[in-house]
Amino acid sequence: MTEIASPHVFSPRIMVLGVQPGPPPFRIVEIDGQVVGEARAVIDVLTAAAAFGIRVHDLDDPEVVRWVGGDKFTWTRH
Repeated sequence: MTEIASPHVFSPRIMVLGVQPGPPPFRIVEIDGQVVGEARAVIDVLTAAAAFGIRVHDLDDPEVVRWVGGDKFTWTRH
């Protein structure tokens, strides 16, 4: 298999895991594979990214942020 024919594999620096139960529910945020905190809203994800020097221009870009168990609008358990 040539390099051109190989699938594009990427690992975004930011990963937002599925909603966890709690008062209020939250999502765990990982940056570069390390847990950096909890997010209760999109602004918490952006704040964590900024603390690590990451500027997020598009929260829907899968090469920047991976949303596990929902998207940027998912903040409660279904």
